[in-house]
Amino acid sequence: MKKITLSVLFTLVTGIIFSQEDTSKEYNSIDSALLNPEKVVRLTLNNQKIDIAPAIWKQFINLEYLSLVNDGLTELPLGLTDLQNLRILDLSSNNFTELPVDFFKLRNLEELYLNDEKNLNLESAIQVLVKLPKLKSLHLENDRIRNIPSDISKLANLEFLYINNNKLKEVPEQVLKIQSIKFIDIHENNIEPKNWNNKSLYSNITIKF
Repeated sequence: MKKITLSVLFTLVTGIIFSQEDTSKEYNSIDSALLNPEKVVRLTLNNQKIDIAPAIWKQFINLEYLSLVNDGLTELPLGLTDLQNLRILDLSSNNFTELPVDFFKLRNLEELYLNDEKNLNLESAIQVLVKLPKLKSLHLENDRIRNIPSDISKLANLEFLYINNNKLKEVPEQVLKIQSIKFIDIHENNIEPKNWNNKSLYSNITIKF
């Protein structure tokens, strides 16, 4: 009886260990990821030419993290919005101007990186992002932003906003109106902290100058 119990216990522990290894493994090529797409949780395809058929994305049913940094994208790959469990998406350093209208299908997306996107139509992008119910963290770093669209205040669940390394001249009032905002990184802009006199009004928000 003890031998059977120990055998079962060993099998369970081994299964848990292998399961943890699968979820922590990061895949760096679409070919290796497609060997067992249902086990892929993290997929990094940076500095590559992406040419993936729309139907392929649907196979990654457990994908939570996807990075497509510096892939020369002029538009987002078709089928990308079928990643229903995606939580973190990094689209930095590409060349697209718009987010697709069906971007709202990424219902579980919590963190989005749009850094180094000099051609991005930010006003249009914000109108798409307001439809994401779980978006908590947004990165708009080094995008040459001079003005923040007023609709950004409609990102009701946003807690962390990174707008550092841009060309802002003052702390945007519309950013301070975001209902759930807790932290704003605004350093490396044309803003002098000593000239900002509203600290007492927004003591619940941490601002990094």
